[in-house]
Amino acid sequence: MDPTTAPATTPTTANGRRPGYLYHKVASHLAAHPDRLLTVGEITKALAVPSTGAVSEVLKKMAKAGYATHLTGPHRYQITQAGIDAAGTMPPPAPRAPGTGGTRSTLRQPVPRPNGDLYFPRRLAGATDVDVLRRLRDKRIPVLLYGPPGTGKTALVEAAFGDLLTVAGTGDTVVEDFLGNFIPLPDGGFEFVYGPLVVAMREGRALLVDDATLITPKVLAVLYPAMDGRRVITIPGYRNERVEAADGFYVIAGHNPGVHGAILTEALASRFDVHIEVTTDWDLARHLGVPRPAVEAAIALNTDLAAGRVSWAPQLRELLGFTRLSKTLGSAAAVANLVGRAPLEDREQVLAALQQQFGADITPLTLGKQR
Repeated sequence: MDPTTAPATTPTTANGRRPGYLYHKVASHLAAHPDRLLTVGEITKALAVPSTGAVSEVLKKMAKAGYATHLTGPHRYQITQAGIDAAGTMPPPAPRAPGTGGTRSTLRQPVPRPNGDLYFPRRLAGATDVDVLRRLRDKRIPVLLYGPPGTGKTALVEAAFGDLLTVAGTGDTVVEDFLGNFIPLPDGGFEFVYGPLVVAMREGRALLVDDATLITPKVLAVLYPAMDGRRVITIPGYRNERVEAADGFYVIAGHNPGVHGAILTEALASRFDVHIEVTTDWDLARHLGVPRPAVEAAIALNTDLAAGRVSWAPQLRELLGFTRLSKTLGSAAAVANLVGRAPLEDREQVLAALQQQFGADITPLTLGKQR
């Protein structure tokens, strides 16, 4: 039952006020410091309230609603854009658990990403993917996310960890991209700037190694001492400086099987205790306004991809691009563009799947004669 609408059964705080009053104070304090990660103790002291437990419960409620980001080691909270937009309004009560008369689940409640976009959680291991990743981080269990490009691996990690740092892996990634390097100064000198691995370790933050399997094994080896029981590395290029991992430090990696140059070595795979496949959520695609024929064509092509009949199939990223282009230039142009995005060796199959759904002659977007 919603405590803000049931005064007869709502418990009161130590000063006789209802929990909604404390919720507004906590939310307002976080909103006044949107760029800071605050501990429960700091918030309790700033608000001059007697109970850290009550403040902690409010913060947990905000985090569960997507109104605040929750980091551990120690527990710290930072307001999200959704929390700012809510202006201190308490989130609606969670639906009842199965068997108590509730008909809906909180599993699809969107979670804000740093860029303001919403991520719609998916079911995983009896919970949501976002919650599972957070629980695995608490237990220091590293995760490898794998699946075709554009299925939402990066979006999931961004939604799960508000303190995320990222290394974008390529075949040209070097050790300095993790550890840091010297940069020139205006006066002619040089200054060493720490890389994302060092920053994440010292600040207890999450580190996503995106497209990790595109990085050479020799370079990836820089991660291993940070991930094992030692949780310590040195920076050879900077006085062999020692770096120890603070509580909260966590590594998660992304892998795109089938992408040219992506090699999942045994050494890398063994460092990640949990491997989670990420595929496109077709229901979400429909929910986000992707036209039904485009979704059906994508499903058919992904079936062919799984069977090895094609090497490429459109995922959520391509479908959202299709939808935006369709609204801008029309459906015919969007369909033609989707054909053009397919690799040459797969265009015939992609063209056939799209023609079956859209029923029109299709050619990739090509410049014509001058008007």
